[in-house]
Amino acid sequence: MFETLTAGKKILGMNSRNLTYIRPHNLKKAKRLADDKIRSKRLLKKAGVPVPRLIAQISSRRTLDNFDWSILPPSFVIKPNKGLGGDGIIVVYGRKKGTDDVWIKGNGKTITKDDLITHIGHVLDGEYSLSNTPDVAFFEERLKLSKTFRPYAYKGIPDIRVIIYNKVPVMAMLRLPTKESGGKANLQQGGIGVGIDMAKGVTTTAVQGKSKVIEYVPETRLLLSGIKIPYWDEMLALAVKAQEASGLGFLGADIAIDRDEGPVFLELNARPGLSIQVANMAGLKERLERVEGLKIKSILRGVAVGKNLFGGEIEEDVESMSGKRVIGSVEKIKITGKNNIKIDTEAKIDTGAYSSSIDIELAKALGFEHVINEFNKIDLTKYDITPKNEMSIKKEIISKYKSQILDLVDVSIIFSSSGSSIRPVINIKFTMDKKTIPAKVNIVDRSDMKYDMIVGKRNLYNFLIDVSK
Repeated sequence: MFETLTAGKKILGMNSRNLTYIRPHNLKKAKRLADDKIRSKRLLKKAGVPVPRLIAQISSRRTLDNFDWSILPPSFVIKPNKGLGGDGIIVVYGRKKGTDDVWIKGNGKTITKDDLITHIGHVLDGEYSLSNTPDVAFFEERLKLSKTFRPYAYKGIPDIRVIIYNKVPVMAMLRLPTKESGGKANLQQGGIGVGIDMAKGVTTTAVQGKSKVIEYVPETRLLLSGIKIPYWDEMLALAVKAQEASGLGFLGADIAIDRDEGPVFLELNARPGLSIQVANMAGLKERLERVEGLKIKSILRGVAVGKNLFGGEIEEDVESMSGKRVIGSVEKIKITGKNNIKIDTEAKIDTGAYSSSIDIELAKALGFEHVINEFNKIDLTKYDITPKNEMSIKKEIISKYKSQILDLVDVSIIFSSSGSSIRPVINIKFTMDKKTIPAKVNIVDRSDMKYDMIVGKRNLYNFLIDVSK
């Protein structure tokens, strides 16, 4: 799968990563710093990089036995200081009502003080550390989920992984927690990685786990492409700043967005994984070679170079590798209606709508005035429009009126914050970005809207959406 996705690209393999980039550019001192989360957070904070607040740390059995549990806030995160791949992390969302020593985890299950003591004991024994050596457990604040990512994340906090080399951000992905990953933004455990256009900060293609290419959030119809990442330039600058402070020449920087505080630096990775190439459908090696030896004098210059070098070509890569066209939030289209009537217009691309719709006047101009006139004769007020009755209403209207109203192919029942409605559905064709799509569209009064057509998810299968385009 990996080779197929990156055919013709300069893939960075594990051996090449270790020998060409990690060994010569990440000295032992810098790697030791990255492996020590508490120490690295203190150094980053001193350098002006925002990090989650450290609440407490437990370095011995004696400290654990004497720990004052009352100092903990209702929600927090427990981490092993030298953990790897998200193992050993427990996220606590709040105390169980009416208790002092029982908490609720992200999956809704409870965890007691005794459970936490046992878990911290495992951390101290080195069960989650890099080389199974004795470790330290620490408590830090739990970040709050940004509204931008709320529809896309299961329980946990998404983060953005940025690869930095020679002070230039060369590749990035959004990592989303899933049910399969237990609410952790970790691809090894079943999380989702979504490639990001370096220039625009907009998501492109996605992979779940190590290599499963997907388009939608699991069990939903939410497209993973077209998500605009907030604070994009600021996060790239933080990643470069963290590289300068840490001394790591080849760095995987993990940054999250807190609902209240904005970008917060999570972790330095001296040995970042390579699934980011699959998420971006692009090889990393070629990008690293392009910035080798550049003289980057400032953080802002490094960010600008990364955006300029690796932004413009991503759209072409995505289109060639996925076979799908990248379109914007508004597109010019040509609609073909009855008797081959053709009309040019602009349509709003709306991934929040399942079906496509056109304005009444546009439908009339396309030759469907008779459908509108005949449909308006139906007494729709007699129907109790609820989700429970949706199928029975549609079945009744179609059985009674489809044969009487020429070109009526279906009816659509729409539920929205402004009320529910029953709409006639017709067949048209429209051409968008050189692709012709046969479509069933519902007819609605859009006279007070800017665009007289909406293209919904049902007709966007052959496209990836870039909302900034």
